[in-house]
Amino acid sequence: MPTFPISDHCDGTRFFNPTGLGPRSFADLWKWRRERMRGSAKAWPATVPSGPPVQLPDTVADGEVAVTFIGHATFLLQFPGLNVLTDPVFATHAGPFGLLGPKRVCPPALRLGELPRVDVVLLSHNHYDHLDLSALRWLARQRRPQFVAPLGLKAWLEARGVTPVIELDWWQNHWAAETDIICTPAQHWSSRTPWDRCLTLWGGFWLRTRFGSVYFAGDSGWGVHFDATRSRLGSPALSLLPIGAYEPRWFMEPAHMNPADAVNAHFAVGSRRSLAMHFGTFCLTDEGIDEPAQELEKVLAARRVPAGAFTVPTVGATHFFSL
Repeated sequence: MPTFPISDHCDGTRFFNPTGLGPRSFADLWKWRRERMRGSAKAWPATVPSGPPVQLPDTVADGEVAVTFIGHATFLLQFPGLNVLTDPVFATHAGPFGLLGPKRVCPPALRLGELPRVDVVLLSHNHYDHLDLSALRWLARQRRPQFVAPLGLKAWLEARGVTPVIELDWWQNHWAAETDIICTPAQHWSSRTPWDRCLTLWGGFWLRTRFGSVYFAGDSGWGVHFDATRSRLGSPALSLLPIGAYEPRWFMEPAHMNPADAVNAHFAVGSRRSLAMHFGTFCLTDEGIDEPAQELEKVLAARRVPAGAFTVPTVGATHFFSL
């Protein structure tokens, strides 16, 4: 078993959240499953229509980033001279072999073969709705990007044909095309099977250009790490923040933010603009398909957040932001 530096989030072998909040027990998981069998979960449609045809920009001006929402936590970020893909998931199911687990309701905005040049792929952690091994293998063969992941994933990925991989601990960085890519903390956990809980790290990524920064929060519950990120790295021009997979709160709160938490994170990191993610693609938890976006709008109105400061993107839409 590999060993890692001992820190406030690693005992040398296994990773944990500094807050002490960890994944729920299997007993809690079974309790939640029983609640679902009794009808606690809202029904989702079998499918939803595809978004508008994607029209990627040919060029991006200095000081700008073009952000295309492909679905769930997958974004294409186009900077001048650098294309970045976050948590690329194109599978029909969020589970083993891309065939088991929750079925994809909303198709990805682009097929893999429609992707442009991809220079860097950011992987926040190894859960099936964030790490699609089939898509990563395709990208490694057809686009040959640099993969950047948290500690523990390099050997696992490279043994499965996904290479080259740079792995980072929290606050470590990798330099690519005049962009500093920094792994940031998140409050979450990892596993692909019942036997590998927390053997690899989880996190987000901060992309610092000479004009400004973009923050991809990964998958996270609300926590003090958002304040720590701002303290260390400043405030981003744009944050990509999760708003879905949050019910029931007694089970999901440590690992997934609800819309109110996401607005708290928006303010905690001092983001100029934020885009929502992690909603409307896979039925992972008990809330309805439209609830995250509807609840976010209520929270934004109640807190009098200026229009456009925190937006729910349409799958397939490209947004341009000044850095």
